Amino acid sequence: MAAPHPGPLPTFVSCAERPTRGGEREGHPQKSNDRKIQSIVDETRLEMGRPVSPPVKRAVACAVIENPFAGRYVEDLTPLIEISEELGEVLTQRCIAALGIPGGKAEGYGKAAIVGEAGELEHAAALLHPKMGTPVRRVLEKGAALIPSAKKSGGPGTAIDVPLGHKDAAYVRSHFDAIEVRVPDAPRANEIVVCVAVTDGGRPLPRVGGLKKDEIKGTDGLR
Repeated sequence: MAAPHPGPLPTFVSCAERPTRGGEREGHPQKSNDRKIQSIVDETRLEMGRPVSPPVKRAVACAVIENPFAGRYVEDLTPLIEISEELGEVLTQRCIAALGIPGGKAEGYGKAAIVGEAGELEHAAALLHPKMGTPVRRVLEKGAALIPSAKKSGGPGTAIDVPLGHKDAAYVRSHFDAIEVRVPDAPRANEIVVCVAVTDGGRPLPRVGGLKKDEIKGTDGLR
C-alpha cells in the first residue's frame, strides 16, 4: 500500500473564550491558525566508514499553531486537546509520506512541543498526551508502546530533541534515539510548535544487546 498524500494542514477550530462587545466572556468558536508546517528527513547511509544497509530514515513534521490561551490562565484546556487529534493524524501522515513508506512499515516514533513565552508547559501537555496518540497509531496501523515525548518553553529558533522508541515494544534498545528539530522563526510568544517523528528503523549499527525487533510480541507495549 502506498503512503497516502498528506494534503494541506487543516485549520483547527477551538472553543476558547473571548470577550464580547459588552466585556463579558462567552464560549465562542475561535480558529487556532496554523502559520506553517515543516517536514525534514534524516537519512543515514554510512556510519564509522561502514555502510548502513538499508539506510535508516527518520522524519519529523512540525506544525506552528496559534496558542488560544497565550497570556492568560484557563482551567479547561479541552480546545487544545481537541486540536491534537487532527494534528496527530496530519503530522504522522506527513512523516510517512516523507519516508515514502506505508504506515504499517514504520518502526519508531516520538512527539514533542515547544511553547512560546506567553504560554505554559501544560499547554504542550494538553496537545501531546490525552488524545494525540490514537490518531498517530491509527495512521501507523499499530503502536502498542507509549509514544516518547518531550516539551519545553522557548522563543523563535529553539531546538528540541524529539525522543524516539520502537512503536510496539519499549524494550527494543536499538530504537532508543532522538532527533533534533527547530523552526527558525517559531514559536513566537503566542505560538506552539508541535512535532511528530516517525522512523523506518533504529540506530545505525546497533550492538548493545536487548530485545531484537524480530523478537517482538507487541502485546504489552514492552516486549
